[in-house]
Amino acid sequence: MGDPRPPTHIVTRLVKGEDLNHHGTLFAGRNAEWFVEAGFIAAAGLTSPANILCVNIHGLVFKRPVPSGSIIRYESRIVKTGRTSLLAYIQVFLQNEDKLLVDGFLTFVHVNREGRPFPHGVIVPETPENRPILERFGTISA
Repeated sequence: MGDPRPPTHIVTRLVKGEDLNHHGTLFAGRNAEWFVEAGFIAAAGLTSPANILCVNIHGLVFKRPVPSGSIIRYESRIVKTGRTSLLAYIQVFLQNEDKLLVDGFLTFVHVNREGRPFPHGVIVPETPENRPILERFGTISA
């Protein structure tokens, strides 16, 4: 039988001039856009994209500036599910390095055609590797 854990999805981006703030580094708003997109891709890998809404960005933290010309990778995965919710954890790194640039969480809700929460039937097992991530989430959302 295969691994029951959801896969990690990787999205890469080139930081260009139009993505910068007045300090010449990645604008937080542009990062938030790409961050939500990466989390959405992870959620859409488990259920229908047409039924997913982002309802909360939790603890989005820049650990270091991201300069123009950087190629960055967003690694996203679903780490917890509720009856209608999906919690994504996203980390951002320079393309060929493991230095964490940005990380945080997104909550998505699975909805029906009327936009009301609807059970998705997805189960993400608790794993030892997710425990510290979920503990961190608990401190952010408390």
